[in-house]
Amino acid sequence: MMRVFITLTFFVISYFIYGFYISQNEIRITPSGHRLVNPPTYYDYRGVTNVRTDLSNGSSSPLEVINDANTVGLDYLMLTDINSIKTNNQIDGYHNGLLVFNEGEYSFLDSRLIFVSSQNSKLPTDPSLTNVFFTDLLSQNGADNHDSLLVLAHPFNPKAAWIGPYPTGLDGIEILNPRAISQSAWLSSKLSTFWSLLIYPFNPQYAFLRLFQEPRKETALWDQLNVDQTLAGYSGIDAAARAIPFSNYLIKFPSYQKSMEIMSNHVLLKSELTGNSTKDRQKILVALKNRNFYFSLDILGDPKGFFASVKDRDQIHPMGKKLKFNRGMKLVVHLPFRPTSYFEIVVFKNGGRYAASNDEQLTTDIKGPGVYRVVVRVSASFPFPEGKRWLSWIYSNPFFITP
Repeated sequence: MMRVFITLTFFVISYFIYGFYISQNEIRITPSGHRLVNPPTYYDYRGVTNVRTDLSNGSSSPLEVINDANTVGLDYLMLTDINSIKTNNQIDGYHNGLLVFNEGEYSFLDSRLIFVSSQNSKLPTDPSLTNVFFTDLLSQNGADNHDSLLVLAHPFNPKAAWIGPYPTGLDGIEILNPRAISQSAWLSSKLSTFWSLLIYPFNPQYAFLRLFQEPRKETALWDQLNVDQTLAGYSGIDAAARAIPFSNYLIKFPSYQKSMEIMSNHVLLKSELTGNSTKDRQKILVALKNRNFYFSLDILGDPKGFFASVKDRDQIHPMGKKLKFNRGMKLVVHLPFRPTSYFEIVVFKNGGRYAASNDEQLTTDIKGPGVYRVVVRVSASFPFPEGKRWLSWIYSNPFFITP
């Protein structure tokens, strides 16, 4: 009995010593003293999507979630409660400088769709008509539907996966999703996932990043669909703060604030947000619809100032553009700072590696039609015993170069 007690005591002490050690490690790639700035001629606004409140299966009220988003310093927040038909005018609009969209995530067949609409394009109030409504939208060409946005959430979720051909009415798919990443890690190694849960109180950032796996299935699907379509890639934080039972009574885990710090969508606007909620809402909706944004693991460092463009003679085109091929076209990528870890900028064409650079700026010739997108990867330093590991930090939306 004494031997068991001594052994348990040894493990508990070792656990807390190691916990103290990892609590001193911050996995950041931002140089000291760096100031966040907008890219030239654009304004970079950061926000999160796929967030649920206690109006569906979340654990906090909308106003509590909005307060957490303000604490994180987001510019916009999309609340997407499950199968939410009724609107709430007290939620939509600005809250202390944060623009809130009161939208929804809806069951359709065996999948989930995130639906964002303009003021004049709301869902039917009768829930029995929503499937008909979405069937009609999905049968259209997404580019022709200017009043709404349809995004396929977590496309490989075993409980809510799309079955059959992908419709033309989709505007985009989620590429990054923390819940999907955690589920994939659990299937790969339950022991490793359990260890991340144990060390989470000491270093939540490290606990998540050590489980991070590249979304290869999602990016492969994205590249495949973009051969014939023009789909945007999104990050969706899938936040409900109910990863453990009885979260309403014990602890909200992971907290909304921690979830919001993991990843985001950065929209690029030609003009500033003005504080007019109706006009600003439309600006962000149009940018998301037109794929004028990138998404990133902000938990590594805020990439505000990142910019990827196609230069065609004297014209500069932002990511998401569909352009006719011209000789002399160049793809230009600019990082807002030089990461403190080893890094590379990688350009993909039709899903294959096309060009790469270890400098803060990459310029490469576009030699023919194709779908071009950019990924910025960093070699982050993890605490002992894991060492260095490559992580994808920034994902641009594609450029569609046609014959």
